Amino acid sequence: MSDRDAMTDSDLTALLPRLGERAAQAELRPVHGRVRRIRGLLVHARVDGTGIGELCYLRDPLSGRRVAAEVIGFEDEDVILSPIGDLQGMSTRAEVIATGAPQGVPVGEALLGRVISPLGTFIDAAPDTGDGALSEYPVHAEPPEPLARQLIQHPLALGIRAIDGLMTVARGQRLGIFGEPGVGKSSLLSAIVRGSEADVIVLGLIGERGREVRELLDVQLGAEARQRTVCVVATSDRPAIERARAALVATSVAEYFRDQGRDVLLLVDSITRFARAQREIGLAAGEPPTRRGYPPSFFAALPRLLERAGPGPSGSITALYTVLTEGDGTLDPVAEETRAILDGHIMLSADLARRDHFPAIDVLASRSRLMEVVAPEAHRNDAGRMRDLLARYSDVELLLQVGEYQEGSDARSDEAVKKHAAIEAFLRQPRDERCGLEETQRRMSEIVS
Repeated sequence: MSDRDAMTDSDLTALLPRLGERAAQAELRPVHGRVRRIRGLLVHARVDGTGIGELCYLRDPLSGRRVAAEVIGFEDEDVILSPIGDLQGMSTRAEVIATGAPQGVPVGEALLGRVISPLGTFIDAAPDTGDGALSEYPVHAEPPEPLARQLIQHPLALGIRAIDGLMTVARGQRLGIFGEPGVGKSSLLSAIVRGSEADVIVLGLIGERGREVRELLDVQLGAEARQRTVCVVATSDRPAIERARAALVATSVAEYFRDQGRDVLLLVDSITRFARAQREIGLAAGEPPTRRGYPPSFFAALPRLLERAGPGPSGSITALYTVLTEGDGTLDPVAEETRAILDGHIMLSADLARRDHFPAIDVLASRSRLMEVVAPEAHRNDAGRMRDLLARYSDVELLLQVGEYQEGSDARSDEAVKKHAAIEAFLRQPRDERCGLEETQRRMSEIVS
């Protein structure tokens, strides 16, 4: 049994004020429920007056454990609860305490530089600044009204030449980073965190290996980037509801800072693990499997999550979601649905990764749908010409490898061959190198002019 799963009376007392006044009265409510049976990942209980999404607590008198749980459905007269924690040691004598409110997440300036769990508790070793500086935001929130959003007009530099130069990202844009395992998605995210111009960065690590969490935060990010970063962590060993909740909590934290008028960069690694957690929850609740075994609720939950990012009435959330793909990803419903909803895609190439080309971005397969809106005309022209040179080199690459290319047969192809080394050097970027947007534009113009 892990310390993170066990909750003492003092832990619950510390958590309840964050759930609002209704939740603070949970211990005083005269009617509690009783666990009837525990089946796999779900708990069936008899509780009156609860609703979908309500946060409850399971309290076992035998073991003394308390575990948070969320109401996800009903079956006959039973309430179906998905626990946010391990059920080890829980018995059928456990009580169910309904808080009367959905889960909220503590938000505030005190979160900057900290690491929190999907329940909103601090899990790092930094000194606690106190809960008095924190308010509460709902985990399940509605996206901003379409006509209340600001128009997207300005770019957001990420410090990566291949992205800033050839697929410029706009403030408030949402993009997917697609690639197979092991092609450098996490390394690219850490480089973006270090090089981004965003005011606040919210990093959601969903289903990540426990070993890699500290390496990413303490080694790859660096102290300066950590000071403006909030990290929400649910490792691969956590229950499905907790892994799915991490993406929602990270988005809620980003919404808080956006509502303060700031430009927020939200990074979620990965949306595929969020999808798999939703699949576990849906199938355990009895939903029928559809494409690749995903239940219908997932295809409703995904757009609700992704639409919460973007510009608001004040401030913006620029969101990058990593997506694990199999092969070319054309048969993956998660990749297909995500790509259809987002405002652009960055494709990572396993072939480039094998050649130690970092970042392993397949420029010709990647596209930002909003670059035309935020990049000046000269920049767009240079980017188009560099793409054309890359495409022409790709057309004659096989002829070069077998020694059959005839120089002088096509002037543009000759130019592509001559400038390919310079373009490769431009697209390659060491992990600790940061390049500003103006410098990127200048170097690109020098190559293609």
